[in-house]
Amino acid sequence: MTRMHAIVQTAFGGPEVLTCTETDVPEPGAGEVLLRVGGAGVNPGDAVLRSGRVPDLVTLPWTPGNDVAGVVERVGPGVTRFAPGDEVYGMLPVSRRGAYAEYTAAPAAALAPKPKNLDLPHAAAVPLAAVTAWTALDALGRVGPGDRVLIHAAAGGVGHVAVQLAAERGAHVIGTARPAKHDWLRELGADELVDYTAVDFRDAVAPVDVVLDLVGGAYGGRSLDVLRPGGLLVGAAIDPGVDEAAAAARGLRYAWVTAEPSGQALEPVTERIEAGRLRVAVERTYPLAEAAEAHRAIEAKRTTGKLVLVP
Repeated sequence: MTRMHAIVQTAFGGPEVLTCTETDVPEPGAGEVLLRVGGAGVNPGDAVLRSGRVPDLVTLPWTPGNDVAGVVERVGPGVTRFAPGDEVYGMLPVSRRGAYAEYTAAPAAALAPKPKNLDLPHAAAVPLAAVTAWTALDALGRVGPGDRVLIHAAAGGVGHVAVQLAAERGAHVIGTARPAKHDWLRELGADELVDYTAVDFRDAVAPVDVVLDLVGGAYGGRSLDVLRPGGLLVGAAIDPGVDEAAAAARGLRYAWVTAEPSGQALEPVTERIEAGRLRVAVERTYPLAEAAEAHRAIEAKRTTGKLVLVP
């Protein structure tokens, strides 16, 4: 086993730059494991990096993808936590990525045992969305019973997880989404839904304690308008449209959330999934060779839940 298929990008551009190529199977270094990939989550950030909007984070040629689930094929020096045959999931570091492949090398510290009640493709949909939502609502938002929380793009990958986590904490959950997704979001725990295609959410939402903005751009500044004095805007988009100074000038707070690769950070997520208190929806899986099609779908911004590549 020395060769594999992987998506290799040699230039920035549209989805067409993602090509399925035969390449060498990576060797796991110290503290790493070699994974036989069972699924790779497709995230909006993957498309941003592919496009070249933040070129400092990418060294070409490279293989995209940081959400991954797979089976440990072998372990590198110093790894004692996992053994060949273990099913794991997690995020690869931004500087590495590499999940869009049949095999990838990953830091053992970034991985956790896969939830027992998920198959590998569904597990691959979880890490980035769940850790982002958990960090936003727990470490940053400190959301608790009675808090009013507005979640933009509530039916998307991070959004539908955040709806569930906020509802579990006893918050009053408001989401922006297209009408076709409202019933599903109510099942997940949303109390109010706003059709952003028909109304300005500022006219439909009473003051809230926390906004989780997964859209960015103009939504950032507009979201400040619905916060209570001292309220918090948590941004997760590449272009947040607002910053700490703009929020502070209005007596408000702003924070940008990132999800760091960490097996430990996945522990509360795994617990909730195995207990049936959290689910991560997969709208569609794509064969590895159709990565470009998956990117076209994610850029259309109509996805319900997550998209996953399956080698």
